[in-house]
Amino acid sequence: MTRLSVLDLSPVGTGMTGAQALRNSLDLARLCDGLGYTRYWCAEHHNMPAIASSAPDIMIGQIAAITRHMRVGSGGVMLPNHAPLMVAERFKVLEALFPGRIDLGLGRAPGTDPATSYMLRRRQGVSEEDDFLDRFNELMLVEQRGFPAGHPLANVRAMPLEAILPPIYLLGSSDYSAQFAAHIGAAFSFAHHFATFDAATAMRLYRDNFKPSQSHSTPYAILGTAAVCADTDVEADRLATTIDLNIVRRAKGEYLPLASPDEAANYPYTPVDRTRIAQNRAKLSVGSPATVKARLEALIDETKADEVMITTMIHDHRARRRSYELIAEAFNLTKP
Repeated sequence: MTRLSVLDLSPVGTGMTGAQALRNSLDLARLCDGLGYTRYWCAEHHNMPAIASSAPDIMIGQIAAITRHMRVGSGGVMLPNHAPLMVAERFKVLEALFPGRIDLGLGRAPGTDPATSYMLRRRQGVSEEDDFLDRFNELMLVEQRGFPAGHPLANVRAMPLEAILPPIYLLGSSDYSAQFAAHIGAAFSFAHHFATFDAATAMRLYRDNFKPSQSHSTPYAILGTAAVCADTDVEADRLATTIDLNIVRRAKGEYLPLASPDEAANYPYTPVDRTRIAQNRAKLSVGSPATVKARLEALIDETKADEVMITTMIHDHRARRRSYELIAEAFNLTKP
């Protein structure tokens, strides 16, 4: 049976507050916990009016507290924004509270614009260089007590001491991320929903180069993808126009709450806009349950993904709930 999971960005639509978007995430998590989804990941983005998910560790704790069956994790913690010791401590606290149910997904990007990234990091000594590898190594050294005797950090411990760091998943959208995840023996989650790199190639590179580690003896690949499911193809297409307009606006540097389908229908699209929409639609799975299932099964067959993680960034929360319900039914997920 195909494992399905959820990637949640806590979407904020026009006329909605961020607080309501976060409460909607709690509601969706309760629903998906009862539908048989494998895991529920919260994203980290900053300074984006359409996304309320800026603090995944807080949301993970809230969601884990109201669910019982799904694993809950980060999709992901953007490591450039955080001190490795802080990441270790927060996720060890979560693991101590919800043992065996927490995932630590790590991302290399800041999840925001350059100015906001600078504000997030300016007290850390901002560098123009990509320091993800240094931060990752420090995180591992803290967890594994790997600093040599006499090193200034040798006696630093992430508390609570008895809690272990949750399983690590490396998030990525490129060949570099795929090969790095393979090199360190981590599970890998590929962001098909926004990547320009070919998903099947990334998954193959990951599997072909995987080196067993203490946390993973075999490769495990998750395909992150966007889907909108409704009772009919026509209704799903209407709901997905929210995504169409969001893509067009972001390409123009306009970051706004997600528009309703009615707003999207009245937008004066240019030929360039239409081309962008068509290019993005090629990555989406949009339609009735049968249509979406066929599209997702084709992606699974092409990429050999062990699991599919679905994100649904649409305006109406009830329609988003319905989308996850219909997909669960289409794949005959086993309810707990």
